[in-house]
Amino acid sequence: MRNKRILLGISGGIAAYKIASLIRLLKKSGADVKVVMTPASCDFISPLVVSTLSGNPVNIEMWNKETGVWTNHVDLALWADVFLIAPLTANTLAKMAVGVCDNLLLASYFSSKCKTIIAPAMDLDMYAHPTTKANLEKLLANNVSIIPAENGELASGLFGEGRMAEPETIYAYIEKYIISQIADDTSIFCNKQVLITAGPTYEAIDPVRFIGNRSSGKMGFAIAEKMLEKGALVNLISGPTSIKLTHPNLKIYRIQSADEMYLEVKSLWPSAQIGVFAAAVADYKPKITSSEKIKKQNDSLLIELVRNPDSLAYAGKNKSLDQIIVGFALETNNEIENSKAKLISKNADIMVLNSLQDKGAGFESDTNKITILDANNNLSSFELKAKVEVAEDIVNYIEKYLK
Repeated sequence: MRNKRILLGISGGIAAYKIASLIRLLKKSGADVKVVMTPASCDFISPLVVSTLSGNPVNIEMWNKETGVWTNHVDLALWADVFLIAPLTANTLAKMAVGVCDNLLLASYFSSKCKTIIAPAMDLDMYAHPTTKANLEKLLANNVSIIPAENGELASGLFGEGRMAEPETIYAYIEKYIISQIADDTSIFCNKQVLITAGPTYEAIDPVRFIGNRSSGKMGFAIAEKMLEKGALVNLISGPTSIKLTHPNLKIYRIQSADEMYLEVKSLWPSAQIGVFAAAVADYKPKITSSEKIKKQNDSLLIELVRNPDSLAYAGKNKSLDQIIVGFALETNNEIENSKAKLISKNADIMVLNSLQDKGAGFESDTNKITILDANNNLSSFELKAKVEVAEDIVNYIEKYLK
């Protein structure tokens, strides 16, 4: 973080009182901090406090009404390595989303060429409102990274999602981005578009019941984290899982069913350079999904199943010469033979084999034991390890394969 230039935008929300702590964290790390405040934010934190802590004058108005001197928002925007807006109110969010430019903070945002990171803060109903969600989606589409609001006590007295992330969380998020930007230029993953699938899929029987599997998503998320550490730009499609991961270079697409995963893969795969298909996608789904809960009436219940779309097969069929595919195989017998067959049939480049015969491997565990096969007829076996270490082995294998 030393000598990195952080432009901090403060909008008018009660969470602005936390920004003093954030500025101190940034300054202690060696970052240079300049601040632009909306006039409304001055009611929540003193510009004098902000100026004293940052060591730079605070920018509030477009021009000085006493001297007539103009505040050059373009210079502010071009100076920054990162533009952080925290807290981001619903009002400022809406203006950013639709292009309203009526204060210095917004003028700086619309003039910036660096990475913009936002930390929303608002009451829970405002944060959950469809308009707010749509506005956040618009900013995501414009490559703005979002530090999600947290659950906690709100200024209204209510408890729920909408509380601005703590200063330590915001600082760590920015630090991760800076580290990814200065990743070793020799890393083959730096700025590569990587598509990863993770977790199970749930195939609905009725509104209450589903067909699923025991996948926790730990393996896919661990691989995503390792890719991010090496400077990759990651799109992660995740089935139902409680795992959380945040990073400026990460976009997570939460899905439930194999059909939803397939649609996301179709949308994202054309722009990816590497695909890691770690999700445990259900092969079958109920032919008919009841719109109401099925009542217990008979001694038996017959559910007809039909094949799900195959995201890995789709990617392999539509793979270009500059794309590579990493698939996963979970086997209980004839592991190597079945994995080789899957490698060929899916048009994959690398296949990661998990055997349920290995103790400590497979679903739900924090450990895994893998064998990796590739299209060059190489086969490598690894010892039982923590999944974070297995993820590193897989990422290192991909890097070696690409080189």
